[in-house]
Amino acid sequence: MAALTAATMASAEIPRLEKHGTSARLVVDGKPMLILGGELGNSSASSRAYMAAHWPRLKAMHLNTVLAPVSWELIEPKEGVYDFSSVDDLLADARAQDMKLVLLWFGAWKNSMSTYVPAWVKRDQARFPRVRAQDGSTVEILSAFSEDTRAADAKAYAALLAHLKTVDSDRNTVLMVQVENEIGMLPSAREHGTAADVAYAGQVPAALIRKLKTGGEAMEPELRDLWKRNGSKEKGTWAAVFGGDEAGQEVFTAWSYARYAEGVTAAGKAAYPLPMYVNAALNRTGKKPGEYPSGGPLPHLLDVWKAGAPSLDLLSPDIYFPNFNDLAARFVRPDNALFVPEANNASAPETPANAFYAFGKLDALGFSPFAIESVNAEEHRAIAGAYDVLRQLTPALLAAQGKGTMAGFKPRILEDGTVLDAPVSQVMGDYRFEVGFIDPWTPKAAQKPGAHGGLIIQAGPEEYLIAGRGIVVTFAGAGKGPPLAGIDKAEEGVFDPEGRWVPRRLLNGDQTHQGRHIRLAPDQFQIQRVKFYRYR
Repeated sequence: MAALTAATMASAEIPRLEKHGTSARLVVDGKPMLILGGELGNSSASSRAYMAAHWPRLKAMHLNTVLAPVSWELIEPKEGVYDFSSVDDLLADARAQDMKLVLLWFGAWKNSMSTYVPAWVKRDQARFPRVRAQDGSTVEILSAFSEDTRAADAKAYAALLAHLKTVDSDRNTVLMVQVENEIGMLPSAREHGTAADVAYAGQVPAALIRKLKTGGEAMEPELRDLWKRNGSKEKGTWAAVFGGDEAGQEVFTAWSYARYAEGVTAAGKAAYPLPMYVNAALNRTGKKPGEYPSGGPLPHLLDVWKAGAPSLDLLSPDIYFPNFNDLAARFVRPDNALFVPEANNASAPETPANAFYAFGKLDALGFSPFAIESVNAEEHRAIAGAYDVLRQLTPALLAAQGKGTMAGFKPRILEDGTVLDAPVSQVMGDYRFEVGFIDPWTPKAAQKPGAHGGLIIQAGPEEYLIAGRGIVVTFAGAGKGPPLAGIDKAEEGVFDPEGRWVPRRLLNGDQTHQGRHIRLAPDQFQIQRVKFYRYR
């Protein structure tokens, strides 16, 4: 039996990210996979008994992956003594539901603070120093400049990954691991204190200077402009190269955190090289570094993090602000695929539509709203409906990603919550589609356009899959050929577990406005398979 187990483990293929067209995707057991996920509340995974009633509900919502915290304080209650029972419970319960896991390492930092560290770390302030803010006050945040802290954090993280290799490399229940959680400095732009001040007075590292020199127009504009405003210097102190104000100090903070995260990540990958990422608590317009968690992998600092933490596979946004479309797009780069580990609260009405936009427009490899176990019955139905459709469409989504044969649609919402619900247009193949977000057959006062959205996948020269809710699609010819377009055939239906299309109603008459549009009602997510034709 031992020999068989070893052989199985040796032949297992570890989850990985691979390039696919202009995008990237997650490959598990040799096959591409989309993460239809949900993240648990911070404390839920600490109790198997608490979670017992929730696992069936999560399965019923058509999740295929649960994002669950693993806290340092639980797995290493005494230094060098590990207890992985909470991890093993998560593995067993996820497997019982035929679900996958993304584990969140709540190590030195969780939401900037250091409250998930073991008591032996909390109580030894000489060995594990806290940061000092600009006014000299101590903050409950471990210093990024403590070698002892980083070594202890990395050692525990590596032990977790080694355990996963032992117990899960033959099953691949765990797909990825998040390193720390929402790293960032509060309440000032940078850490102060002796070690931090010495580092800040030192030279900007050559690796970051190289990034600045070679990044060109591909570099995030805020960082590029900050460097230019300060003279585009190729050497010097942090203040000399980036300026001494909060914006310049934040670059220093980002580099410091990135280097710390690199040390932890590299230690984990040496034990078991699963895909790993760091998530970002995003900033808002008009807020200064330190008023939000300064120095995390924010849109304007992505290049700093890419240079400072090359072992990370992804930098991922936690998006709670209304302007999902704009924020998510900032994390789509040639060197970074989109994974949204906290895609607003699961209770937010626009969250399900955001999933369609993320997969359809931005080629996301995963989407995961927060506090997934806490939704009420109505919210449960909305997420279940969205994920059921996305689950059925997964083969088509994976085939279309990175090829330009798919598009996602939802109203753009501004940071202040203003919903821009005007129709948007998209050319796909030989057709131009205009997608509206106001349903013509439902009283406007009863609609929430921000919760409407969907996607279109080109399945053939004239055949398209249109899915979502609350969208109305009109069509015309594009490019050479007759300018007008009509509906040859429109069906609503489902894909069965083998991926075969099972038609239900043949849609015509009032259901297509006498051939003028494709309508997906606001009250449920659905799929329509439509064949168009062109005429004069």
